[in-house]
Amino acid sequence: MSSHPSAPVEIGLTAAIVAMRGDAPQILVAGGNGRTPIGLPSGPFDPLKHRTFEIALRTFVAEQTALNVGYVEQLYTFGDRGRHAQAADTSPHVVSVGYLALTRVPDDEGKLAGAGARFEPWYKFFPWEDWRGGRPTLLDRTILPALGEWVKATPTQPAAKLPRRERLRQAFGTEGFPWDEERTLDRYELLYDAGLVEEARRDGREAGLARRALAPLGEAMPLDHRRILATAIARLRAKMKYRPVVFELMTPEFTLTELQRTVEAIAGRHLHKQNFRRLVESTQLVEPTGETSTATGGRPAALFRFRREVVAERPSAGLRFGVR
Repeated sequence: MSSHPSAPVEIGLTAAIVAMRGDAPQILVAGGNGRTPIGLPSGPFDPLKHRTFEIALRTFVAEQTALNVGYVEQLYTFGDRGRHAQAADTSPHVVSVGYLALTRVPDDEGKLAGAGARFEPWYKFFPWEDWRGGRPTLLDRTILPALGEWVKATPTQPAAKLPRRERLRQAFGTEGFPWDEERTLDRYELLYDAGLVEEARRDGREAGLARRALAPLGEAMPLDHRRILATAIARLRAKMKYRPVVFELMTPEFTLTELQRTVEAIAGRHLHKQNFRRLVESTQLVEPTGETSTATGGRPAALFRFRREVVAERPSAGLRFGVR
């Protein structure tokens, strides 16, 4: 039997709540007021108060942010100690259960502000993930040179992990490997292991402490929050290709241009207009309302709505745009 006392364990629930504002995917955050770092809504699971994790999640999100979320799914359980723990620590170890939730930005955001919450663009935390304006200069100017130097080092590496060079190749699309928008978490984990994000230094990771200065690579978050957000982005990017979850972020009526811009914003890449429209037509995910919109100031554009019957018609109903 171990001579060390067992550390108490708590279960925390953390929500990555996604919405759209124009062409920018948003994530609901709290904090960042000088006293607490900017982070995702989170809270402890109390089995005496809540029968399920999801009930608890919805309850504390409503209490903390005055927002009632719609679509919710569990992402992953994050149990790594991290955070530079020592054997004598007595503080509880928090096992974080991450969730992805989809909603719409409320017309009146005053209640959010009153609860200390707000929506922020998710590319504020992952600037290298947005390719809509072309390849981010941050990649070639900062990230890839630093990772290249890290790859050249000769560390003792766990046998279970891929070689550093192969991890870099797959995650960041080097040496002719394609960039895959779904590898958001792989890219963040690589940057963390290389000590290139602030969380690695904060957690006392050797690679982070060894660096004299860190280039700003997106805004840091407390605990596992940026890792949970990376997981949520990857999940949503993958899921909208085979399930119609993107319509949870759309207004009841929308133009095909608005739909394309929403898909592009989430994926972080441009899609060919005509190919996208043929894809939407072939999937039968939408139907015309018979009305038009003049919101853009140009020619009237036809309005569409989501065909909810498609979920019952076939098990895999999404927008299967390919990997570039």
